[in-house]
Amino acid sequence: MSRSKRPDVAEIRVPFRDVDMTGQMFLASYISYAESVLANFWSSRPDVDDEPVYSPSKVSCFLHRPLHYDEPATFTATIDKIGVRSIGFLISIDTGEERAAEVEIIWQAHTPEDQSPASLPEETRDWLYRFLN
Repeated sequence: MSRSKRPDVAEIRVPFRDVDMTGQMFLASYISYAESVLANFWSSRPDVDDEPVYSPSKVSCFLHRPLHYDEPATFTATIDKIGVRSIGFLISIDTGEERAAEVEIIWQAHTPEDQSPASLPEETRDWLYRFLN
């Protein structure tokens, strides 16, 4: 996966290992690449004292049209929803000017000690609003 100068964008050419016998990209590969883009994006967030632990509560993929072997694709992470205790990410997958798929990932915030629900820190919330879709 090649990174762009933006932490929220990555580009790939669909590798052979990620396609089935018909040459179409596996659904799980869309999610795997989306998680990688999200991890890179998330690493650019500001440092926060007493930051909660985040865990996924929902992952879904909506396929508009399948990508094929060696086709270029651009993965772009955006913020879809900001809740009191959760963050909704939407990773769009485009090829050229066409939308191929979208991956939705929702994270829940928890306290590190006992995993009880936690509120998002204000610093994190302010940073997220810059990327709200």
